[in-house]
Amino acid sequence: MKFTFPVKKVQYWSPETPKLYAVKITSKTDKVSDKIGFRTIQTVNKDVLLNGKSIFLKGISVHDENPLLQGRLRSEGDMRMILTWAKELGCNYIRLAHYTHNEAMLRLADEVGLLVWAEVPVYWTISWSNPETYKNAENQLAVGIERDKNRACIAIWSVGNETPISKERNVFMGRLIDKVRSIDDTRLVAAALEVERHGYVVTVDDSLGEKLDLASFNEYGGWYWSEPKELPKYSFDIKFNKPVVISEFGAEAVAGYHGDEDTVWSEEFQELFYKNQLEMLDKIDGLRGMTPWILVDFKSPRRQHPVYQNFWNRKGLISETGKKKKAFYILQNYYKNKTMDKKN
Repeated sequence: MKFTFPVKKVQYWSPETPKLYAVKITSKTDKVSDKIGFRTIQTVNKDVLLNGKSIFLKGISVHDENPLLQGRLRSEGDMRMILTWAKELGCNYIRLAHYTHNEAMLRLADEVGLLVWAEVPVYWTISWSNPETYKNAENQLAVGIERDKNRACIAIWSVGNETPISKERNVFMGRLIDKVRSIDDTRLVAAALEVERHGYVVTVDDSLGEKLDLASFNEYGGWYWSEPKELPKYSFDIKFNKPVVISEFGAEAVAGYHGDEDTVWSEEFQELFYKNQLEMLDKIDGLRGMTPWILVDFKSPRRQHPVYQNFWNRKGLISETGKKKKAFYILQNYYKNKTMDKKN
């Protein structure tokens, strides 16, 4: 068997991007070509280190969906469109929610310089005590890790999203965490933890966090609870000495619908929401990243408002026609000016 490592490197876009090397492996009967890169990701107390240097994970959540054609991402061109929008937003990081995405998406993330949070569809309330349910989840997790563990873009393996706390859930999720570490101990392990609210304090004390590398959670203040103007009053009590990554926040707006900042569903409402969210989150000690929900509006049978939704989730920063909403530019400016220092 012959291994060839050409000197020529594949072009890369950002300091966070690994230099990709074109590699060929040949035998008498087969030949495989790939592009590989090398990096390290780790946490030290409340810091995330990429190749030994502090990094703020400037992210966005994405679905495997092309809203322009109303279906899954069908081609490399479709995927490049999504990743180009993320890069334009200022991202160095994306969350591939809530299931294993196409392998081509991971290869393109390597190429364009985006770190990846990859996860499996362990979501909400499932049959925690059913052995077959666990077997299914573990298999999906193991297959995804085996397929993508050599992609340099992978920074985080997520074992679940918004899973209500119970003894059975803790056992189930704990086993998945152990499974990840037994297969790949070079990446961070995370999940979207549960939170509680008491007055103006949001508490993160989900016991599952003890086994994870990040204190990551979803919070929808200003949309499902409270009002955007109230958000700067809130503070966070996070019980873990770990980096904080906000895995979801968001509010809906219909592209092209305008009003004042108090007009729900308007671009101005979503714009104010993002301004006040970012002000609120910036006060968190150990905040090291976020993936707001979501890059692009997407089809959802649960979103049934006949005027403003019509079976679309409108939390996207970009509409189903590709129009950027006003909030897009708020987050873009935040990421442009976000620097990594010990106060952030």
